[in-house]
Amino acid sequence: MNLTLIPGLLALGAFTGFCAGLLGVGGGMMMVPFLTLLFTSMGFADEAIVHMAIATSMGTILFTSLSSVLAHHKRGAVRWPIVFALAPGILAGGMIGGGKVFAALKTSWLSLAFACFVGFSALQMLRNRRPAPSRQLPGTPGMLGAGSVIGFLSSLVGAGGAFVSVPFMTWCNVPIHNAVATSAALGFPIAVASVLGYIWSGWHQPGLPPASLGYIYLPALFVIAMASVLTAPLGARTAHRMDVSQLKKAFAVLLLCLATYMLWKAWRAF
Repeated sequence: MNLTLIPGLLALGAFTGFCAGLLGVGGGMMMVPFLTLLFTSMGFADEAIVHMAIATSMGTILFTSLSSVLAHHKRGAVRWPIVFALAPGILAGGMIGGGKVFAALKTSWLSLAFACFVGFSALQMLRNRRPAPSRQLPGTPGMLGAGSVIGFLSSLVGAGGAFVSVPFMTWCNVPIHNAVATSAALGFPIAVASVLGYIWSGWHQPGLPPASLGYIYLPALFVIAMASVLTAPLGARTAHRMDVSQLKKAFAVLLLCLATYMLWKAWRAF
């Protein structure tokens, strides 16, 4: 990897780490478009670029989620019973999505899926609808099903699951700060399951560059992870000191821009 790219990767890691702590997002929704640009400039094979961007992004969440959740846990904001109820489904869904399903999807369809889910997440942030006061989290079967969906979708788009889990929890009347903190904790099982799937499905894929572990590009992973681990606790502390509603709107606009770029990428691939 060209050493001149390291400052940009450090900045990307610092920004996504801060957002991971602040909003409960794993960073994939921002990282994937930028890594797609980076890997394109590095001359990686077209059919592998988006797959590697998604897998590398998810790999960084292994580190970011731990750093973020520790900061939230110290403030008592993580709803651990919710984490334990969703985790089994998340592990199953993440392994399925990150395995052969991920490898089977062409770049065009993967880019389109990413654009659609990021756009959906942004619109959910902008709408900020209030749930019915009587609505509560579902029972064990419902939590297992919800976890499977969160894990499966997250593994396909390389995100920590907050784009589904935070709206799901707030829809069930979990306070936003608790939903963000709990989403940060969910990022780790999502990342574990998905990363194992990416390594397995990309192990014998032709055309991947040196220093790759399956679909994960290790040099970019390590540089981004170093920066994101340092800034995630800062984002978590900030989340407990401010009203994040206005920031969420600005973040949603950024996501819409990134979704538009990935939609253009999908159109070109088709």
